[in-house]
Formats: sequence, structure tokens, C-alpha cells
Amino acid sequence: MPCRQGVLGMTDALLYLSRDDIRALSIPPAAAREAVLQGFRDYATGLTRSLPKSTLTLGPGHGFQAMTAASSAQGIATVKWVAMAPVAAGSPLPAVSALICVSDYETGQPLAVLDGDEITLIRTAAISAAAASLLASANPRTIGFVGCGLQAHAHLAAFRDLFPGLTNALMLSRSRSSAERLAEAAGAAGLAADILDDADALLARSDIVISMVPGAAGMTPFLDARRLKPTALAVAVDTGRSWKPETLPAFNLLATDSLEQSRAPYGVDGNPVSTVAFQHDLIALAGAPHPTAAAGRSLFAFRGVAFADLALAHLAVAQARAQGLGTVLPR
Repeated sequence: MPCRQGVLGMTDALLYLSRDDIRALSIPPAAAREAVLQGFRDYATGLTRSLPKSTLTLGPGHGFQAMTAASSAQGIATVKWVAMAPVAAGSPLPAVSALICVSDYETGQPLAVLDGDEITLIRTAAISAAAASLLASANPRTIGFVGCGLQAHAHLAAFRDLFPGLTNALMLSRSRSSAERLAEAAGAAGLAADILDDADALLARSDIVISMVPGAAGMTPFLDARRLKPTALAVAVDTGRSWKPETLPAFNLLATDSLEQSRAPYGVDGNPVSTVAFQHDLIALAGAPHPTAAAGRSLFAFRGVAFADLALAHLAVAQARAQGLGTVLPR
């Protein structure tokens, strides 16, 4: 099987990229989106291999995950260790914390350790944008954010880059201060921003809705798919927990990142819902886009795949070496 030559190569030293290092790279959203799309294409053709996400669940929004992938195309293998914990509204602590280890594909020698939080932010927004590039209508004007934390800011940048014709951003959050910060960022990006208190109003006005609601004990689904515009795209970064399961049949198309990993959106109990099932995944759509997706309501709900983290880790390490960023540690 043909393989593209990776650019990282073997080294006697270990490169550490901190959160600040990765932020300093300023990875362009378009580069992240294309890296992710290529990662899905490589997986489809067998150049990249990956294990389904392994999860140890301790409670609502609380657990640990391991995500492993290897790519002959990029010449690396990666594992991401993810910790999740519930956080109170307005807390400065992240709900997700992660590290990524990078090894040489051929020799297995460690090459780099990366802060996984920033990579996860970039990767997750890039997956959402990659899906939107294949499923959304051509000229959306209004984007709605349900949940206004760090992921919302990453998605704002990714979707503003993908759809420069966006004019309006709507925010709904349990934290007023988070919504105000996102509204300020949207305004700085040239969008008219409006903070709402009513979920139905946000759904009715948005061409694209991104739900990013963290899991928490006692959470009740509150988003009604029937309130969406007839041609809206919903991206459920929260895997679907914020959507009322009984309303999900209102979607004409339901897709995820990997059907091998997920067969249906997930409910508040962490289990797949029984009201609908996914019909497509990004592995197939990246090579053959759906011809009529933009003509109806679409849902893209996903848990994240290890080979997308690999794609972003490869991009980050290559750029860091080119720019001389990071800390070189002895082996």
C-alpha cells in the first residue's frame, strides 16, 4: 500500500509543547480543517489505523479515556490521555484535560509530548467545521452557540473561517459571563452578537447550531430539533446529550465521525438513544459528500476519533520544529 512520507523523523531528544507553545503556533483554522479531512481520508484508505475510544466512566461528565492511532502516511503513532470532570458554572477549571504522546511509526521511539487541551480544542472545532463543509448549506448567515466555554471560542474561529458570509452569532449559556465573553469575541470578528435566554428562539433563528453542554448530574435535555429551520445543521459536540431524544427524528440526516465507534447520539445517561440511529460517518463523507444533505435538517454528533488527534499533533509538531518552539528534553 502506498504511503506518504512523514515529516517528523527520528530524533534523540524529546520535544515538549506546552499550552502556550501550541497557542503560539497560531494554527490556521483552514490548515486544521484540511489536516482532519485528510486524516479521515487516510483512515478510509488504510494508511491510518485507530482503536475505538476506550472510556472508564465514573459518573455524569466524569471519567477517563485513551485514544490510540498510528499512521504510515504521517510516520507517527499517538495516544491521547483524557480526563473529564464536572465543573460548576463560572469555574475557571476546564471540564476536560489531556496530554498527547507522539512516537515514531517505524521505531516506536518517543518524539514529543503535547498539551492535549489546546490540541483537543483545535481538533474538535476542526472536525465540526469539516463536517459542516460537507453538510451545511452554502451560505449560512446565523450561527447559534449553546454553551459558551472554550470550545465555543474555538468553533467561532473555525466557522468564521469556513463561512466568511456569516453575519450573526447567537449565544445561550448557563453562565452569563461566558456568553458575554463569546459575544465580545464574535463582535471582534465582525458578527452581530445577541445573547438569548430562550433555546427555542435560538434554534428558530440559526442556520447552524453548535451544542457544547457539559455533562452534569441532574441535567435534562432541552433542545427540540423540531424548532430548527428546515435546512439547518446542528453540530452536537456534546454527543447529543442536550437534545430531547424524542425530537431527533425531525432530522433528515444523522451523521457521526465514525460508525465503528458510535451508532446513535448519546443521552444524558451516557448511553446511545433509541429514537434514531446514525446513517453516515465522516470517514465515508470525506471521500464522497452526501448530495442532498443541505436540503434538509442535518445532525452531526460525535465523540472524537484518535486519528484526528494524530493529524493535529503531526501538524503541531512539524510547525513547532519549523518555528523553533517548544522545550527539548533529554532522553
